[in-house]
Amino acid sequence: MEISRFRVIITILVVVSALTIILLERFFPYTKNQKFFREGFFEDFFLYTFFQSYVLGLLISCFINFIEYHIKFANIWAIRKFSIPFQFIFFFIIHDFYIYWFHRLQHRSKILWRIHEAHHSNKQVDWLAGSRSHALEILINQTVEFLPMILLGASPEIPIIKGAVDAIWGMYIHSNINVKSGKLQFIINGPEMHRWHHSDKEISVYNKNFSTKLAVWDWVFKTAYKPESLKPEHYGLSEIDFPGNYFKQQLFAFRKFKEEKT
Repeated sequence: MEISRFRVIITILVVVSALTIILLERFFPYTKNQKFFREGFFEDFFLYTFFQSYVLGLLISCFINFIEYHIKFANIWAIRKFSIPFQFIFFFIIHDFYIYWFHRLQHRSKILWRIHEAHHSNKQVDWLAGSRSHALEILINQTVEFLPMILLGASPEIPIIKGAVDAIWGMYIHSNINVKSGKLQFIINGPEMHRWHHSDKEISVYNKNFSTKLAVWDWVFKTAYKPESLKPEHYGLSEIDFPGNYFKQQLFAFRKFKEEKT
């Protein structure tokens, strides 16, 4: 199949998945009566999902192409000799393990937290909330994610598949769906655990549930939090006055540290 046609099919799959998640939020909501056009919808949908993703995609592609031109690892490793499923699983696990530890470090580093707090600023968690991430955070994580695929000579389908999985899984774990995964939650991450990670800053739960796709990292490294009888009631960053404008949100990460409350 031509790569352009493959990309179109995967894009349609992402759109259909988004619509499915939106419908499930309407019929099986975790938080009832949550508005679809909630506060910050415009910034998250138009500026983060489309504008920022497009601009950063161009920058990351140019940077990766520059590196690839000067470092011909692909001819040495040629991972594309393995099957598509093997390549995907390999990069999926490696990146998910990285993102767990980088995410965990962001919550412990005052500097790295500055480029992560935007992701926690939404006062409502839904299918679109995961799109809100600072541009520098995206630049770091997506470069780390896609650069190895290019340098190791992965098949051209792999970055497309991986990007689609990222998008769909991101919508799912932030969705306002009342999901009951049972024992599967010990392996695969979902909204049951991730909504706790977005709860308003209570130290007992705020620095928990760092996993993105594989919940197993949280259970293995003892950062899992999944109470049976409690539920998060509030989300966001109540301790700071986070701006509502996209461009101000980007600049807010560079404010002076002395302005923070102690």
